[in-house]
Amino acid sequence: MRVVVAGGSGLIGRKLIEELLRAQHEVVVLSRKPENVRKIFPAVRAEFWDAKSFDGLTSVLDGADAIINLIGESIGAKRWTRTQKRRILSSRIVSTQAIVAAIKQTQRKPSVLLNASAVGYYGNAPEGELTEANPRGTGFLADVCARWETEALKVREFDMRVVMLRSGVVLDKNGGVLQKLLIPFRFFVGGPMGTGKQWFPWIHLQDEVNVILFAMENEQIAGPLNLSAPESVRMLEFCRELGKILHRPSWMRVPGFVLKCVLGEMAQPLLLHSQKIIPQKLVDAGFKFQFPKLEDALRNLLS
Repeated sequence: MRVVVAGGSGLIGRKLIEELLRAQHEVVVLSRKPENVRKIFPAVRAEFWDAKSFDGLTSVLDGADAIINLIGESIGAKRWTRTQKRRILSSRIVSTQAIVAAIKQTQRKPSVLLNASAVGYYGNAPEGELTEANPRGTGFLADVCARWETEALKVREFDMRVVMLRSGVVLDKNGGVLQKLLIPFRFFVGGPMGTGKQWFPWIHLQDEVNVILFAMENEQIAGPLNLSAPESVRMLEFCRELGKILHRPSWMRVPGFVLKCVLGEMAQPLLLHSQKIIPQKLVDAGFKFQFPKLEDALRNLLS
């Protein structure tokens, strides 16, 4: 298959490109710095794209079998000022709109668009389980995800399949939330955030990528897709397991008000909100998680 990846320089994108190449797919990466992509992955075709306009994008997408769009300003990189919130939203909306506009101009439409999203779509849900059938929640992230998905769904006008990848917290020791949590634990001051009772939806990086490839190749999967391990854990359990594997205590609880003072508005949806995510569609489709249990996932990443 010829697969076009937009946003291949991040944690998920790099691992995804590795797996696509391993599976002998023809990979085209859209990047603001294609020369950097070529240094890391000499076997890929890297094309410049500013993630805004669709000029020149049509010829790249024409005849592709699949498009995987992972572009979006990091939600945890900076405090959520008004300016940063605009960047978070516009980076997702504008890039997806450009991809849809370019697809419209192609002679041979791709078969599927796999567009990133997040479990933030569901908002805060202290009680109950969340499958793909649940409605959107409230709050900034829920609004961002809903508007992002709305743009991606427009490709259905071209009889294309579209999958919205609603990812939980992707675990890898080289980036993301886990990398940040490792620091206090290594200094013996690790512990849960807030009350610790909130559900913490997680997925191993390898499974995240495996799910994307599975969804790309499985024509029966369409619409929203929860990317989260089948074992649900609370923040308290997650930190306790992390401490056990690192041979460190998990006692230093960080109160919610402290997180709000330090991180501002983003503390709640990123660390304090509760979401018991169920990957119902993946279970129904027979997907086999490589790391369904938290202990196995953490031992693999931290061994």
